[in-house]
Amino acid sequence: MDDDDRPRPRGDAASALARESLDSYSQDELAERVALLEAEIARVKAHRDKAAAHRAAADALFGGPKR
Repeated sequence: MDDDDRPRPRGDAASALARESLDSYSQDELAERVALLEAEIARVKAHRDKAAAHRAAADALFGGPKR
């Protein structure tokens, strides 16, 4: 079974990360974490923009809601 075929896990990963204590992390580890989170934000924004463009194309083709 492909990863995309599995049900999406419940819960909010960002909230779980926000509750995690950062006390045990070094400055280098924190910098790495920030870089990883920034990369994930960029990935999510790119996917959001792609989905919006796909929706706009479908609306234009099929006469969807006017915004």
